[in-house]
Amino acid sequence: MQLDLTLIILIVIALVAIFIAYRIGHKNGSLAKHNEWENVLMPEHRQDAITRSRAVLGGQFSEQLAPYLPDFQYLPTECRFIGKPIDFIVFKGADAKKIDEVIFVEVKSGNAKLNEHEKNLKDTIDKKRVRWVEYRVPQELTKKKDMGFDKDGHVA
Repeated sequence: MQLDLTLIILIVIALVAIFIAYRIGHKNGSLAKHNEWENVLMPEHRQDAITRSRAVLGGQFSEQLAPYLPDFQYLPTECRFIGKPIDFIVFKGADAKKIDEVIFVEVKSGNAKLNEHEKNLKDTIDKKRVRWVEYRVPQELTKKKDMGFDKDGHVA
């Protein structure tokens, strides 16, 4: 009986020791991983994010300045910046009050390529699936209505 009790106590002590060793190992592993992330991986990710952000910002900046850069084929005063889904629409001849061509311009810098949306738009324009639509605002929306104000200008 005494031997069984001693054996049970030793097994419980061994299990507690194994549990404590596991917890200590887990904490040390987590701490090492956290330190690696903070000291090695995070700076690399930050630098990558900064580099990508600068590239995007530089591209956006270049897009808006394009009409003023050398070799841009159109007059800056005839360009209208849209941004999305196309960078510019050029109304060639607008300065002379005689628009004879409308040109869609997408500005790219570096090794940038057209994305799928831009390719689709280019294809649509190349196939001349472009048209003019005039929309008239309904007259009842533009007529001056009695808003129900009293003589002091307060809502009645």
